[in-house]
Amino acid sequence: MLLDLIYLVVFVALLPWIAWRRWSGGRPVADPWIRFTGGITPLPRREAGVSRIWLHGVSVGEIQLLSSLAREIGAGATGRAVEFVVSSSTTTGLDLAAKRFGAAVVFPCPFDFTWAVRRVLGAVDADLLVLGELELWPHLLAGAWQRRLPVVVANGRLSQRSFRGYRRVAPLVRRMLSQVTLVSARSAADAERFQALGAANVVAAGSMKFDGVRGDRKHEDVRRLAKLAGFRDDDIVFLAGSTQAPEEALAIDAYRAAAADHPRLRLVIVPRHVERQGEIVALLDGSGLAWQARSTLDTEGAAPDTRVLLVDTTGELGAWWGTATIAFVGGSLDGRRGGQNMLEPAAYGAAVCFGPHTRNFVDEVAVLLAADAARVIADGPGLATFVRACLDDPRAGRALGARAAGTVAAHRGATAATAERILVTLSAAADGAEGCPGPREPG
Repeated sequence: MLLDLIYLVVFVALLPWIAWRRWSGGRPVADPWIRFTGGITPLPRREAGVSRIWLHGVSVGEIQLLSSLAREIGAGATGRAVEFVVSSSTTTGLDLAAKRFGAAVVFPCPFDFTWAVRRVLGAVDADLLVLGELELWPHLLAGAWQRRLPVVVANGRLSQRSFRGYRRVAPLVRRMLSQVTLVSARSAADAERFQALGAANVVAAGSMKFDGVRGDRKHEDVRRLAKLAGFRDDDIVFLAGSTQAPEEALAIDAYRAAAADHPRLRLVIVPRHVERQGEIVALLDGSGLAWQARSTLDTEGAAPDTRVLLVDTTGELGAWWGTATIAFVGGSLDGRRGGQNMLEPAAYGAAVCFGPHTRNFVDEVAVLLAADAARVIADGPGLATFVRACLDDPRAGRALGARAAGTVAAHRGATAATAERILVTLSAAADGAEGCPGPREPG
């Protein structure tokens, strides 16, 4: 009750910000009223004998991982029929989930009010809940425990910074983790931190992010986008992806510094948040470069004199990385965001660089750097130097990319291992085995 009151005060205080996000043209908060009340659209009726797994991921990255996990679970569920329902906390996550799983089984995750959680748990009627990476909420976990619903944290990530924060409310965190059936952690260090906070059943399965990335440049999605953009075989694509301000400006500067000496160089900018396109358009217009928006390619085709492309659509970055020769991974230069997924371009064998602020991917960065498979750049001049080096010595750039692709391939397998443990947990819960919450109570 006290926690609900605290949540309510915070929610009311945030209402002007929620309204501003909706009407200012920025990225809106996903379905705030539905998440406040828990009144989700009815999900498809569950067939008899089918096990239902609820997958939850905050945003695009987690939904991508859970999509790969669902495929592995389905492939491993011999003799058992399994279906999935999926929730997310962001508009981009919900959009991607609808594309991957179908809109009928996708719904916004409730805010952690007791009434909202209770309604959604009853409506979902799941046999197991899988939380992507780290999404621990007191009422959601307590509600799952009361319904004897097993909870698995997949690709569990607990940074040193988060660990210090959770230790300040250690009793609450210990109670939450006691209601988690299994934590499948992405590394031994993450596993140790989960255990130190009170999680009882923890395994270090490895990072699912190595599995959740493609790597086939001949994939139909990659080939379609390359053709749509008018890329030729001798084009050299410099792609700046998941960028935040001022990284677009730095990428433009790096391109301009090298383009005169390398006329086949192409620049592709894929911002992290498409709603920032207005300011990026202003940058491109002020640069004097001929550029084109991705949204015009389907109707107008690629302009023959255009060397710069702004991807102003969502959900395609994974395939655009497959067109890149040189890659810069954004959200990594200003210290506020913690970096984005550098394994995506690495898997395709691009020559990859990123800034020094990658706390969201500490273990993945360590693996790449230990294999000499990526470069850390400090600033805009460092980005320009990296791009120039790859252009002036293409053999070295290709070797860097080959090491990146090989490193990603060598570290795959965590998703299959996690899927196997989830299926074991599902079976144990159905059988009422010790250590599992047991069969669900009727909704």
